Amino acid sequence: MDQDTIFNISSHQEFEKTALRVFRFQYDNNPVYNDFCKHLRRTPARVKNLDAIPFLPVQFFKTHQVITGNNTIEEIFTSSGTTGSIPAKHYVTDISCYRRSYLGGFRHFYGNNKNYTLLALLPSYLERKGSSLIYMIDDLIKHANATESGFYLNNTAELKEKLITLDKKGIPVLLIGVSFALLDLVEQYSFQLKNTIIMETGGMKGRRKEMIRKELHQRLCNGFGVKKIHSEYGMTELLSQAYSKEDGIFRCPPWMKVFIREVEDPLQQQSLGKTGGINIIDLANINSCAFIATQDLGKVYKDGSFEVSGRYDHAAVRGCNLMVL
Repeated sequence: MDQDTIFNISSHQEFEKTALRVFRFQYDNNPVYNDFCKHLRRTPARVKNLDAIPFLPVQFFKTHQVITGNNTIEEIFTSSGTTGSIPAKHYVTDISCYRRSYLGGFRHFYGNNKNYTLLALLPSYLERKGSSLIYMIDDLIKHANATESGFYLNNTAELKEKLITLDKKGIPVLLIGVSFALLDLVEQYSFQLKNTIIMETGGMKGRRKEMIRKELHQRLCNGFGVKKIHSEYGMTELLSQAYSKEDGIFRCPPWMKVFIREVEDPLQQQSLGKTGGINIIDLANINSCAFIATQDLGKVYKDGSFEVSGRYDHAAVRGCNLMVL
Protein backbone atom coordinates (compact mmCIF):
# COMPACT_ATOMS: atom_id res chain seq x y z
CA MET A 1 0.00 0.00 0.00
CA ASP A 2 1.19 3.53 -0.81
CA GLN A 3 2.55 5.36 2.27
CA ASP A 4 0.94 8.59 1.05
CA THR A 5 -2.48 7.05 1.62
CA ILE A 6 -1.59 6.39 5.26
CA PHE A 7 0.18 9.61 6.16
CA ASN A 8 -2.26 11.94 4.41
CA ILE A 9 -5.35 10.77 6.32
CA SER A 10 -7.47 13.79 7.27
CA SER A 11 -10.79 12.38 8.53
CA HIS A 12 -12.31 9.47 10.44
CA GLN A 13 -13.90 8.24 7.22
CA GLU A 14 -10.51 8.13 5.50
CA PHE A 15 -9.01 6.38 8.50
CA GLU A 16 -11.68 3.68 8.53
CA LYS A 17 -11.47 3.11 4.78
CA THR A 18 -7.67 2.84 4.94
CA ALA A 19 -7.70 0.63 8.03
CA LEU A 20 -10.05 -1.83 6.34
CA ARG A 21 -7.75 -1.92 3.29
CA VAL A 22 -4.76 -2.56 5.55
CA PHE A 23 -6.68 -5.32 7.34
CA ARG A 24 -7.37 -7.11 4.06
CA PHE A 25 -3.76 -6.64 2.97
CA GLN A 26 -2.37 -8.05 6.19
CA TYR A 27 -4.91 -10.87 6.30
CA ASP A 28 -3.67 -11.96 2.87
CA ASN A 29 0.06 -11.38 3.39
CA ASN A 30 0.84 -11.89 7.09
CA PRO A 31 0.85 -15.62 8.02
CA VAL A 32 0.78 -15.01 11.79
CA TYR A 33 -2.08 -12.54 11.60
CA ASN A 34 -3.92 -14.69 9.08
CA ASP A 35 -3.83 -17.71 11.42
CA PHE A 36 -4.99 -15.56 14.31
CA CYS A 37 -7.93 -14.12 12.33
CA LYS A 38 -8.98 -17.54 11.06
CA HIS A 39 -8.94 -18.89 14.60
CA LEU A 40 -11.44 -16.16 15.50
CA ARG A 41 -13.36 -16.68 12.24
CA ARG A 42 -12.80 -13.04 11.28
CA THR A 43 -12.35 -13.12 7.52
CA PRO A 44 -12.48 -10.05 5.24
CA ALA A 45 -16.01 -11.06 4.29
CA ARG A 46 -17.06 -10.62 7.93
CA VAL A 47 -15.03 -7.49 8.70
CA LYS A 48 -16.95 -4.49 7.39
CA ASN A 49 -16.09 -1.88 10.05
CA LEU A 50 -13.41 -1.05 12.61
CA ASP A 51 -15.26 -2.79 15.45
CA ALA A 52 -14.92 -6.16 13.70
CA ILE A 53 -11.16 -6.02 13.12
CA PRO A 54 -9.24 -8.51 15.32
CA PHE A 55 -6.37 -7.12 17.41
CA LEU A 56 -3.29 -9.32 17.64
CA PRO A 57 -2.05 -9.74 21.25
CA VAL A 58 1.22 -7.87 21.63
CA GLN A 59 2.84 -11.01 23.12
CA PHE A 60 3.07 -12.43 19.58
CA PHE A 61 5.99 -10.08 18.99
CA LYS A 62 7.92 -12.13 21.56
CA THR A 63 7.22 -15.51 20.02
CA HIS A 64 6.77 -14.97 16.27
CA GLN A 65 8.13 -13.02 13.33
CA VAL A 66 5.19 -10.71 12.73
CA ILE A 67 5.86 -9.65 9.13
CA THR A 68 3.58 -8.71 6.25
CA GLY A 69 5.01 -9.55 2.85
CA ASN A 70 8.37 -10.97 1.82
CA ASN A 71 10.59 -7.88 1.79
CA THR A 72 14.07 -7.93 3.31
CA ILE A 73 14.33 -7.00 7.00
CA GLU A 74 16.11 -3.65 7.35
CA GLU A 75 15.99 -3.16 11.14
CA ILE A 76 15.06 -5.21 14.20
CA PHE A 77 13.84 -3.21 17.19
CA THR A 78 13.84 -4.99 20.55
CA SER A 79 12.17 -4.23 23.87
CA SER A 80 14.20 -3.87 27.04
CA GLY A 81 12.05 -6.29 29.05
CA THR A 82 13.07 -7.46 32.50
CA THR A 83 15.88 -9.77 33.51
CA GLY A 84 15.18 -13.28 32.25
CA SER A 85 12.16 -12.26 30.17
CA ILE A 86 11.82 -12.73 26.42
CA PRO A 87 12.20 -9.41 24.57
CA ALA A 88 9.72 -8.37 21.92
CA LYS A 89 11.12 -8.00 18.42
CA HIS A 90 9.71 -5.76 15.72
CA TYR A 91 11.03 -6.73 12.29
CA VAL A 92 10.98 -3.62 10.10
CA THR A 93 11.15 -4.17 6.35
CA ASP A 94 10.84 -0.49 5.38
CA ILE A 95 12.58 1.87 7.78
CA SER A 96 11.42 4.86 5.71
CA CYS A 97 7.90 4.21 6.98
CA TYR A 98 9.09 4.54 10.57
CA ARG A 99 10.97 7.75 9.78
CA ARG A 100 7.93 9.22 8.09
CA SER A 101 5.77 8.29 11.07
CA TYR A 102 7.87 9.78 13.85
CA LEU A 103 8.81 12.89 11.87
CA GLY A 104 5.19 13.45 10.89
CA GLY A 105 3.94 12.74 14.40
CA PHE A 106 6.41 15.11 16.02
CA ARG A 107 5.58 17.88 13.58
CA HIS A 108 1.85 17.28 14.04
CA PHE A 109 2.11 18.07 17.76
CA TYR A 110 5.22 20.25 18.11
CA GLY A 111 5.99 21.73 14.72
CA ASN A 112 9.31 21.43 12.92
CA ASN A 113 11.91 19.55 14.98
CA LYS A 114 14.51 21.98 13.60
CA ASN A 115 12.98 24.66 15.84
CA TYR A 116 14.17 22.88 19.00
CA THR A 117 17.40 22.04 20.72
CA LEU A 118 16.74 18.41 21.63
CA LEU A 119 18.43 16.96 24.71
CA ALA A 120 17.96 13.27 25.52
CA LEU A 121 18.48 11.78 28.99
CA LEU A 122 17.93 8.10 28.19
CA PRO A 123 20.63 6.09 30.01
CA SER A 124 18.77 2.79 30.12
CA TYR A 125 18.13 2.93 26.37
CA LEU A 126 21.65 4.03 25.45
CA GLU A 127 23.05 1.07 27.37
CA ARG A 128 21.55 -1.49 24.99
CA LYS A 129 21.08 -2.07 21.27
CA GLY A 130 17.88 -2.21 19.27
CA SER A 131 15.91 0.64 20.87
CA SER A 132 13.38 2.21 18.51
CA LEU A 133 13.26 5.27 20.80
CA ILE A 134 17.01 5.86 20.45
CA TYR A 135 16.71 5.46 16.67
CA MET A 136 13.97 8.09 16.57
CA ILE A 137 15.65 10.63 18.86
CA ASP A 138 19.01 10.19 17.15
CA ASP A 139 17.44 10.90 13.76
CA LEU A 140 15.52 13.92 15.09
CA ILE A 141 18.79 15.30 16.46
CA LYS A 142 20.73 14.66 13.25
CA HIS A 143 18.18 16.50 11.15
CA ALA A 144 17.85 19.48 13.47
CA ASN A 145 19.83 22.68 12.99
CA ALA A 146 20.73 22.98 16.68
CA THR A 147 24.38 22.07 17.25
CA GLU A 148 23.76 21.91 21.01
CA SER A 149 21.43 18.88 20.69
CA GLY A 150 22.65 15.53 21.97
CA PHE A 151 22.44 12.50 24.27
CA TYR A 152 23.44 12.31 27.91
CA LEU A 153 24.30 9.22 29.90
CA ASN A 154 26.02 9.92 33.23
CA ASN A 155 27.28 13.45 32.53
CA THR A 156 24.44 15.16 34.40
CA ALA A 157 26.56 18.14 35.52
CA GLU A 158 27.17 19.02 31.88
CA LEU A 159 23.46 18.60 31.13
CA LYS A 160 22.55 20.90 34.04
CA GLU A 161 24.82 23.67 32.75
CA LYS A 162 23.53 23.33 29.20
CA LEU A 163 19.88 23.43 30.30
CA ILE A 164 20.38 26.56 32.35
CA THR A 165 22.50 28.31 29.71
CA LEU A 166 20.16 27.59 26.80
CA ASP A 167 17.07 28.46 28.82
CA LYS A 168 18.50 31.82 29.89
CA LYS A 169 19.24 32.62 26.24
CA GLY A 170 15.58 32.02 25.41
CA ILE A 171 16.37 29.07 23.14
CA PRO A 172 13.49 26.55 22.81
CA VAL A 173 14.65 23.28 24.35
CA LEU A 174 12.98 19.88 24.56
CA LEU A 175 14.44 17.56 27.20
CA ILE A 176 13.20 14.01 26.78
CA GLY A 177 14.08 11.49 29.43
CA VAL A 178 13.19 8.25 31.13
CA SER A 179 11.40 8.93 34.42
CA PHE A 180 14.02 7.66 36.86
CA ALA A 181 16.78 9.70 35.18
CA LEU A 182 14.71 12.89 35.25
CA LEU A 183 14.01 12.33 38.95
CA ASP A 184 17.71 11.73 39.60
CA LEU A 185 18.49 15.01 37.84
CA VAL A 186 16.09 17.18 39.87
CA GLU A 187 17.25 15.55 43.11
CA GLN A 188 20.81 16.62 42.29
CA TYR A 189 20.05 20.09 40.95
CA SER A 190 17.24 22.63 41.03
CA PHE A 191 15.98 24.56 38.00
CA GLN A 192 13.67 27.43 37.11
CA LEU A 193 13.19 26.85 33.39
CA LYS A 194 11.13 29.19 31.23
CA ASN A 195 11.81 28.04 27.66
CA THR A 196 12.16 24.28 28.11
CA ILE A 197 9.70 21.42 27.54
CA ILE A 198 10.22 18.42 29.82
CA MET A 199 8.97 15.16 28.28
CA GLU A 200 9.00 11.85 30.15
CA THR A 201 8.94 8.51 28.40
CA GLY A 202 7.80 6.78 31.60
CA GLY A 203 9.01 3.74 33.44
CA MET A 204 11.43 3.28 36.32
CA LYS A 205 12.98 0.16 34.73
CA GLY A 206 13.74 -1.34 38.13
CA ARG A 207 15.82 1.69 39.20
CA ARG A 208 13.13 3.19 41.45
CA LYS A 209 9.78 2.34 42.95
CA GLU A 210 6.96 2.89 40.49
CA MET A 211 4.65 5.82 41.25
CA ILE A 212 1.43 7.20 39.87
CA ARG A 213 1.80 9.67 37.02
CA LYS A 214 0.34 12.58 39.01
CA GLU A 215 2.99 12.23 41.72
CA LEU A 216 5.78 11.87 39.16
CA HIS A 217 4.68 14.96 37.25
CA GLN A 218 4.34 17.04 40.41
CA ARG A 219 7.86 16.17 41.52
CA LEU A 220 9.24 16.95 38.07
CA CYS A 221 7.31 20.24 37.86
CA ASN A 222 8.74 21.29 41.22
CA GLY A 223 12.26 20.21 40.32
CA PHE A 224 12.42 21.84 36.87
CA GLY A 225 10.35 24.87 37.79
CA VAL A 226 7.85 24.26 35.00
CA LYS A 227 4.04 24.29 35.03
CA LYS A 228 3.44 21.00 33.20
CA ILE A 229 5.16 17.83 32.06
CA HIS A 230 4.75 16.34 28.61
CA SER A 231 4.71 12.58 27.95
CA GLU A 232 5.39 10.25 25.04
CA TYR A 233 3.54 6.96 24.60
CA GLY A 234 5.27 4.45 22.39
CA MET A 235 6.49 0.88 22.37
CA THR A 236 8.72 -1.45 20.40
CA GLU A 237 5.75 -3.03 18.65
CA LEU A 238 4.49 0.29 17.23
CA LEU A 239 5.99 2.63 14.66
CA SER A 240 3.93 5.62 15.83
CA GLN A 241 3.82 7.61 19.05
CA ALA A 242 1.11 9.44 20.95
CA TYR A 243 1.91 12.58 22.95
CA SER A 244 0.50 14.27 26.03
CA LYS A 245 1.13 17.95 26.68
CA GLU A 246 -0.36 17.89 30.17
CA ASP A 247 -2.35 15.81 32.68
CA GLY A 248 -1.39 12.49 31.06
CA ILE A 249 -4.04 12.84 28.33
CA PHE A 250 -2.58 11.48 25.09
CA ARG A 251 -3.49 12.25 21.52
CA CYS A 252 -2.63 10.28 18.40
CA PRO A 253 -1.47 11.38 14.96
CA PRO A 254 -4.13 10.98 12.22
CA TRP A 255 -2.91 7.49 11.19
CA MET A 256 -3.19 6.02 14.71
CA LYS A 257 -6.23 5.40 16.93
CA VAL A 258 -6.79 3.87 20.35
CA PHE A 259 -9.75 1.69 21.32
CA ILE A 260 -10.65 0.10 24.64
CA ARG A 261 -11.67 -3.55 25.02
CA GLU A 262 -13.53 -5.10 27.91
CA VAL A 263 -11.24 -6.79 30.40
CA GLU A 264 -13.41 -9.90 30.77
CA ASP A 265 -14.28 -10.20 27.08
CA PRO A 266 -11.37 -9.01 24.87
CA LEU A 267 -13.45 -9.27 21.69
CA GLN A 268 -15.91 -6.63 22.92
CA GLN A 269 -15.24 -2.90 22.95
CA GLN A 270 -15.57 -0.98 26.19
CA SER A 271 -17.72 2.15 26.48
CA LEU A 272 -16.20 5.62 26.23
CA GLY A 273 -14.71 6.84 29.49
CA LYS A 274 -14.56 3.39 31.08
CA THR A 275 -11.37 1.50 31.88
CA GLY A 276 -10.33 -1.53 29.85
CA GLY A 277 -7.50 -2.98 27.79
CA ILE A 278 -5.90 -0.69 25.22
CA ASN A 279 -6.14 -1.73 21.56
CA ILE A 280 -4.23 0.29 18.98
CA ILE A 281 -4.54 0.69 15.24
CA ASP A 282 -1.20 1.99 13.98
CA LEU A 283 -1.32 2.16 10.20
CA ALA A 284 2.42 2.88 10.08
CA ASN A 285 2.76 -0.84 10.95
CA ILE A 286 1.80 -1.63 7.37
CA ASN A 287 4.61 -4.20 7.04
CA SER A 288 4.14 -5.93 10.41
CA CYS A 289 0.70 -5.79 12.07
CA ALA A 290 -1.35 -2.61 12.37
CA PHE A 291 -3.83 -4.00 14.91
CA ILE A 292 -2.33 -4.54 18.37
CA ALA A 293 -3.95 -5.57 21.65
CA THR A 294 -1.58 -4.18 24.29
CA GLN A 295 -1.28 -5.21 27.93
CA ASP A 296 -1.96 -1.65 29.03
CA LEU A 297 -5.11 -0.45 30.77
CA GLY A 298 -6.73 2.88 30.08
CA LYS A 299 -9.75 4.76 28.84
CA VAL A 300 -10.70 6.66 25.68
CA TYR A 301 -12.68 9.88 25.58
CA LYS A 302 -15.16 11.22 23.04
CA ASP A 303 -12.59 13.35 21.23
CA GLY A 304 -10.33 10.33 20.69
CA SER A 305 -7.83 11.27 23.40
CA PHE A 306 -6.87 8.60 25.93
CA GLU A 307 -5.08 8.00 29.18
CA VAL A 308 -3.07 5.07 30.47
CA SER A 309 -3.90 3.91 33.99
CA GLY A 310 -1.77 0.80 34.42
CA ARG A 311 -1.29 -2.74 33.21
CA TYR A 312 -2.94 -6.11 33.52
CA ASP A 313 -1.86 -7.80 36.76
CA HIS A 314 -0.14 -10.65 34.92
CA ALA A 315 1.86 -8.32 32.65
CA ALA A 316 5.48 -7.46 33.40
CA VAL A 317 6.04 -3.77 34.13
CA ARG A 318 6.88 -2.09 30.85
CA GLY A 319 10.08 -0.09 30.76
CA CYS A 320 8.57 2.37 28.31
CA ASN A 321 5.95 4.90 29.29
CA LEU A 322 3.83 3.30 32.01
CA MET A 323 2.69 4.39 35.42
CA VAL A 324 1.08 1.83 37.68
CA LEU A 325 -2.34 2.29 39.25
